[in-house]
Amino acid sequence: MKKLHVLIVEDGTSQREMLRDFLQREGYVIAEAESGDAALKAVVDGHFDLVLLDFKMPGMNGIEVLRRVKEINPEIDVVMMTAYGTIETAVDAMKAGAVDYITKPIDLEELLLLMDRIAERRTLIKENEILRQQLLDKGITTDQIIYQSSQMEGLINLAGRVASSRATVLLQGESGTGKELFARLIHTLSPRSAKTMIVVNCGALPETLLESELFGHEKGAFTGATTRRRGRFEEADGGTLFLDEIGDLSLPVQVKLLRFLQEREFQRLGGNQTITSDVRIISATNRDLEEQVQSGTFRDDLYYRLNVVVMNIPPLRDRKEDIPVLVEFFIRRFSSENGKEIEGLSSEAMDILLKYNYPGNVRELENIIERSAVVARDPVISVRDLPFKDVSSHHFDEYKKVPGPMKDSVEALERQMIEEAMEKAQHHQTKAAEMLGITERTLRYKLKKYGLKE
Repeated sequence: MKKLHVLIVEDGTSQREMLRDFLQREGYVIAEAESGDAALKAVVDGHFDLVLLDFKMPGMNGIEVLRRVKEINPEIDVVMMTAYGTIETAVDAMKAGAVDYITKPIDLEELLLLMDRIAERRTLIKENEILRQQLLDKGITTDQIIYQSSQMEGLINLAGRVASSRATVLLQGESGTGKELFARLIHTLSPRSAKTMIVVNCGALPETLLESELFGHEKGAFTGATTRRRGRFEEADGGTLFLDEIGDLSLPVQVKLLRFLQEREFQRLGGNQTITSDVRIISATNRDLEEQVQSGTFRDDLYYRLNVVVMNIPPLRDRKEDIPVLVEFFIRRFSSENGKEIEGLSSEAMDILLKYNYPGNVRELENIIERSAVVARDPVISVRDLPFKDVSSHHFDEYKKVPGPMKDSVEALERQMIEEAMEKAQHHQTKAAEMLGITERTLRYKLKKYGLKE
């Protein structure tokens, strides 16, 4: 990961020099400014990825400097440093364009973690811009995958990085999270995009018909097989085969799929001719395959062949910041399809949608908006247009009032999530970090912070 070019803006000489020396030892490229005026001159004259900006300085205060920096170069990230760590200060800084804030006295380990996150996010944004351009060059837009969350940003970035390889990809996630959309994105970005991508739902067919669907059959292979039939592995030659609901495969079909993955060859049902095919396999499941391996219903050797690259698609309830942009997208689509002029949602309706937990994920939200757009009498969808009779059901979040300052409440929730992840991962830090969507370094810091090392 590229180290950031950082400008430290701090009127206290000792504090500024301490930060400079520490960050230079960590490999960052550092420049200094002792005032707001000096900071703005440095931003105009130089190149910076990040500004560490003191909130309280003589002359221009931090908020004013922040606004001027963003006017000069909106791409620069700014972190506010303040000894006055009130909620109001944080809100003002974020409204003015700060990416985050950190309180004094500065915890240097926390600062490093924050800068790591910023560097990673900048890398993701740059790589995803390249991915979008690659899609545009092929005459394709990314409009089908609508998101705002960092989780989805990271997954799209991963899809772009694995697309050019031949590696098998396993997409894991609940029904309705968009696993097929990611499979199509990987195929579109791959060298196989000129060939077809074929989708097979492994849970929709009985064993014999599924085996015939995948591998084909010879005439007379079973009752009703009156002619030879090519299977999906032959038809997808040179392209991609997407096996949805892979966890539903019977053990005999698993054996044939494993042989293909090992040898790149197979035989039609009822035949003895060996056929080869150059197919890239992407599979998906809403089941826990590791649990199936333990129970003996899924072969461990096939599992390890399939999960060379694993992408865990989060449920919509875990990325609710995506809901407003998804709602806007679906309103535009269904307004157009139904010849209606729907301008948006009322704030009360949006509040209900944000509190709902979506057991059916994005597919359910799509259905809700389609139904609401059809029945709405006015240009703005209201609460009465939503298909909810009882908003007190267990599928809704209740905004509970937690006593104590916001920071205490957030830290209590964070500690609980870490404890649960560590227990579920059997105290394996790498797995726990993956579950939480954070780096191992961040997890180690949090374990130490909350006294959970043991």
